[in-house]
Amino acid sequence: MDLSFSGIVTFAHLPHQRCLEEPSAKADIIVLGIPFDVSRNVSPLVSTNVAPTDLHLSLKTAVSFRPGARFGPNAIRQGSRRHAPNRGFSIPWNQNPFKAGASILDCGDIPVSPYDNALAIDQIETAYSTLLARPVETEWTEGSAWRRSSRRHEFHLPAFTAAIGGTKVLALDRKEHPKILSLGGDHTIVLPILRSLNKVYGPISTHGSFFWKAATEGLIANSTSVHAGIRTRLSEFEDLTHDEDVGFKIFTTDDIDEMKPSGIVQAIKDRVGNTPCYLSFDIDTIDPSMAPASKSLPPLASFRTVPLALVSDCSHLPLLAYPTAGTPESGGWTTREVKAILRGLSSLNLVGLDIVEVSPAYDSNAEVTAMAAADLVQEYLGMLTKGRSNGGQEWQPAVKGGKLYDERVKETKQGHDEL
Repeated sequence: MDLSFSGIVTFAHLPHQRCLEEPSAKADIIVLGIPFDVSRNVSPLVSTNVAPTDLHLSLKTAVSFRPGARFGPNAIRQGSRRHAPNRGFSIPWNQNPFKAGASILDCGDIPVSPYDNALAIDQIETAYSTLLARPVETEWTEGSAWRRSSRRHEFHLPAFTAAIGGTKVLALDRKEHPKILSLGGDHTIVLPILRSLNKVYGPISTHGSFFWKAATEGLIANSTSVHAGIRTRLSEFEDLTHDEDVGFKIFTTDDIDEMKPSGIVQAIKDRVGNTPCYLSFDIDTIDPSMAPASKSLPPLASFRTVPLALVSDCSHLPLLAYPTAGTPESGGWTTREVKAILRGLSSLNLVGLDIVEVSPAYDSNAEVTAMAAADLVQEYLGMLTKGRSNGGQEWQPAVKGGKLYDERVKETKQGHDEL
């Protein structure tokens, strides 16, 4: 067994396979690195009259400050060294996501070209689509039992779907597909990911100016997408109307003062419902005092960068995005507030998640950004596995208000008595 400081670096010491080279590799949840960021050249910034078909080429100018998010996947894995399956029990989730009945595999990184942005976007889409098409180890069938060979877990799907917030909406082919947790990389990776998900679930949505590009391709749900954590300065009010036209409802960083995390959660859930959705998280949603290593897009004409996005609906998947603008902006949410919001969103029907814009060259010597990002990925695992380890029963924190969760206390005592 590897210690936190030993062994080959994978996310949380998970088993690793080069999944794109091994057709037999499969899992219920895949951790996938996408080490890509677009590089700046001397071309002018994108203007509002850029043709949609040319946008992905014009975005070669997108990184004007702090390039280096291509090193994000490695940094997040390094930051996860203290996480491990044998010590992964979470008090808020009241379970160990690594032992909740879902197989989790680190599939390494997608090989992408650092020289040709358009080629790299195609490579990301192809690789993501390849893994998304793999069979899962856990088979789901509507109205029947869920089973996993080599595990003792067995429960009925209706009970599980009730626990995660309603009827489970499957893909267009009525099959279960792997849930992929993408480690970015910059915002650019969201566009090819959404194109891949679109083939399986129907239209979805994307981040920053790519949200606008995704809208022109019909990928964004116009009534169920959300941007949360907005706090940047804008060129003009029209920047906000563009975001609304694309289909996003905006919640600013300051909204949390009155709404509290629970209010933000409820507003998002009311808008998204139980339709399939994709969550994209920009690390600079968190205040730079707690996560300084961020590299983001600069202002691109009237198309603004936004931290977290969520998309739902089988035909137009909503996108939930937690964004902020180009360079680090003070006054962001705390890590604890972000975790509280993510835990509250566990009932959403998530089809994919990412965390982007981690640029380790700008992190502290203590790697606080990388460790915060790794913590959020573990929260993602909690979101995806909640309900599996307890047969779909209602989920409660292990400790709340100074008291241990009664049912877990009884289970522990019963287990000791049996021994």
